[in-house]
Amino acid sequence: MKTSLITLALCLTATAAQAQDTVVVTGQRQLEETPDVAGRLGLTNRETPATVDSIMQDQMQAQGLRSAIEVLNAAPGVAAGNLPGSIGSVSMRGFTRAVNYLYDGVRMANSDVGVRNWDAWMFERVEVIKGPASVTSGDGALAGAISLVPRRPEIGRTVGEALASFGSFDTARLAADVNVPIGQSVAVRGDVAWSRTSGWVDDTDAHTLAAAVSLLWQPAPRLSLTLSADYTGDRQSSFYYGTPIVSRAVARDPSDAVSGSAGLVLDRAMRRVNFDTLDARGTSDAVWLRARARYALSDAVTLTSDTSWYDGQRRWRDGDEYSFNPASRRIDRSATRITHDHQFWNQRLQLAVDAPVAGLRNRFAAGAEFGHTDFFTQRRFGTLPSVDPFAPDRGTFPADTPANFATRQDVTADVDQLSLFAEDALNLTPAWLVVGGVRYDRITLDRSVLNVTAGTTLAYGQTYDPVTWRVGTVYSVTPRTQLFAQYTRAVTPVSGLLFISAANARFDLTTGRSYEAGLKTSLTGSGVELTASLFDIRQDDILTRDPANPAISVQGGSLRSRGGEVSLNVPVTRELGVALSGTLLDAKYLTLIEAGGADRSGNRPPNVPERVADLTVTYAPRAAPVTLSGSVRHTGDMYTANANTVRIAPFTTVEAAVAWRTSAGTLTLRGRNLTNAFYADWSGYASGLVFVGAPRSVDLAFTRRF
Repeated sequence: MKTSLITLALCLTATAAQAQDTVVVTGQRQLEETPDVAGRLGLTNRETPATVDSIMQDQMQAQGLRSAIEVLNAAPGVAAGNLPGSIGSVSMRGFTRAVNYLYDGVRMANSDVGVRNWDAWMFERVEVIKGPASVTSGDGALAGAISLVPRRPEIGRTVGEALASFGSFDTARLAADVNVPIGQSVAVRGDVAWSRTSGWVDDTDAHTLAAAVSLLWQPAPRLSLTLSADYTGDRQSSFYYGTPIVSRAVARDPSDAVSGSAGLVLDRAMRRVNFDTLDARGTSDAVWLRARARYALSDAVTLTSDTSWYDGQRRWRDGDEYSFNPASRRIDRSATRITHDHQFWNQRLQLAVDAPVAGLRNRFAAGAEFGHTDFFTQRRFGTLPSVDPFAPDRGTFPADTPANFATRQDVTADVDQLSLFAEDALNLTPAWLVVGGVRYDRITLDRSVLNVTAGTTLAYGQTYDPVTWRVGTVYSVTPRTQLFAQYTRAVTPVSGLLFISAANARFDLTTGRSYEAGLKTSLTGSGVELTASLFDIRQDDILTRDPANPAISVQGGSLRSRGGEVSLNVPVTRELGVALSGTLLDAKYLTLIEAGGADRSGNRPPNVPERVADLTVTYAPRAAPVTLSGSVRHTGDMYTANANTVRIAPFTTVEAAVAWRTSAGTLTLRGRNLTNAFYADWSGYASGLVFVGAPRSVDLAFTRRF
């Protein structure tokens, strides 16, 4: 790796304060927060030897972040895509599909399965920890972990807020939140968010609904109990599965947004074309039930119990996987019908102790976690008639018969997981902190695949026993400036456990290690905060082909990513706030051979931009009840497949907003993609299929706190 890979990346969040004469840079004081995703020791961000970013609810509102994907894209160094089959997939530190997702601190097996493009209103904050995080969140967290933290009750104050917005593409959104204390020991909180859109691609109407209710009871000073029930649901008429690149001879308005692959181009004239079937449908409903009890046995010892139950039901039938056929000059399509019946329960017990050891401050946490997943999925894969690239005769979805679907499977997957973990943070001196952690997982997978057409069943399973660990240190040069370093080990399956094939199930988990070192600092009373880091992550034992016989898969491939990140928040004056973030990295396969003996060593993984930068500026003049804000986001080039033959060009988007504060509330007019840039921001499925970013749009939102 080159030393020039130090990142200068920037992310600003600034919003008007309650007072009209000052600017608050939202996201400041992050170093004083205690992010749950970083561990169970109660360490502040300053004390954590890793890079942690938190996107707070006020930041979401100030930047107009409406969904989980928009929130993730606002995090420094993170790129997220809305792939219908894997919603919320992220690229982070050179890796995709190597990130754990936690909902209120709880992770399920194959955690990306339960992710939807949730309404951002429902979350108090979204936390992102970079680099391997298996010690805190289990297998799969090679590139990091993301925790979505819902709003929860607070005793002692009555608060509420509401939102209404309407914008381009018939997009509307209504949301409300209220927290009500009941006496001195109980509080109840309720949240709801509803949205609808006609979509900017033809016939992609969608509706979402989210609702949550939670209760906090503190019957004694040392005891608290939180109960919560969260519901999320969405309905889609048909899906946007991407836009296929076509030959330049066929294209009506060719662009340079995509290049490579024998001269195929992305055509502007196909920007709004939908290739899905006319009767395509997608539905998703999920319920999370949670119970969290905390009991302080003494001033130094706390016992916590977390109990979770999840039920998810998802149904899709659609035409997807579009590809251009040079011979016919038409678009070939696949037909897919998938259902998910998904149940999950989890119980975690942990003991935390904050007591001196040999006169030195020491914080220790240990516990056990038990989880079980029942997963059933119907999977049908076939083909649909090809269509014209510009005026497709979309047709209807075929009947579930062997003639229409070459693959017809009913799949059951059960996963049992037992985890034991321990973490410790010891202050060798008041300024020097050493942190360590270890985790043992025993994961048992049982999977059966019924071939519905042939009537045969294949049953198989595997047991994994990984041990992961980390060790790090933080040194406070001054009370507000910390140097940190960390070494971590992590594991991740060769593919998602719930969908792993019999051939892949026989392989062990891939292993990963990471080095990271950096700086965290702030200026007293100024609101200025700076975080900078350098990292080196390597994943080994990924699936590759035997060089002597490319027909045989073996574990021997490796992937390495090196780079740096920087984020800076600066209130320039009481009226002007600026935030910047940037990431620069070098990611490549050190060893990878694919089918047919194709050597991909030296190539970059798909959907990995090596440069990401953000700039946001907010101006709130004291002389007027107005806040002006603007942001620029740049994403570097990336590839659609390991072959690196199809390149997605770098792109830059610009947004701006004006907010007018009145006694009744705040009215905000926001413009998105103001330059109407035509760009692709993600790829998926076939290498010649990319997702085009939304065109220019505007929305008007009204918010009120009470």
